[in-house]
Amino acid sequence: MTKTAPDFSFETAAAARGARLICGVDEVGRGPLCGPVTAAAVILDPARIPAGLGDSKALSAARRLSLAAEIHATAEVAIAHASVEEIDEINILQASHLAMQRAIAALPRAPDHALIDGNRLPKGLTCTAEAVVKGDARVLSIAAASIVAKVARDALMEALSQQYPGYGWERNAGYPTKDHLAALVSLGVTPAHRRSFRPVHNILCQAPSPKA
Repeated sequence: MTKTAPDFSFETAAAARGARLICGVDEVGRGPLCGPVTAAAVILDPARIPAGLGDSKALSAARRLSLAAEIHATAEVAIAHASVEEIDEINILQASHLAMQRAIAALPRAPDHALIDGNRLPKGLTCTAEAVVKGDARVLSIAAASIVAKVARDALMEALSQQYPGYGWERNAGYPTKDHLAALVSLGVTPAHRRSFRPVHNILCQAPSPKA
């Protein structure tokens, strides 16, 4: 089965319904054991859409960096986060939605309509919105948002890896890889870890070894 590239049809349909400024929204970082969850909102200029936009997960790191630079240069972009503390307090889904709300609110111009990756919409949006399942592979502005969010969060995790070496965050971005899980056991839990996530929670709740 041939994979189809994302296109501009969702944006075109929203414009036909009267929307003037249409943003794509995506988040990255729901699965990692540490670090914030990051969202981006992007309003593409239909006359200056970078070539090769696609699902960020399907692109090489070098291609993501190149495309992110192009997106920042040609589109209206906002990036926002929800912190580890917020993730632990309100859960990862609600924190993802919070980061999305913040990204939309941070755009230079308020959008009329938001195309949001996933099957649920954040509450309290100030514009109309629609959820698009697998939107990063179907909708150009969501693909653009997925790329800039991924690049921003990867850079943040690389910086955190300097602060907390040994966990491999510069390689695994905080996901529960074998080396990250091994480091969690040997080095312990850092302030950057999400305490509500099971592997971290289990280590914190382990009973101390009985004294000899």
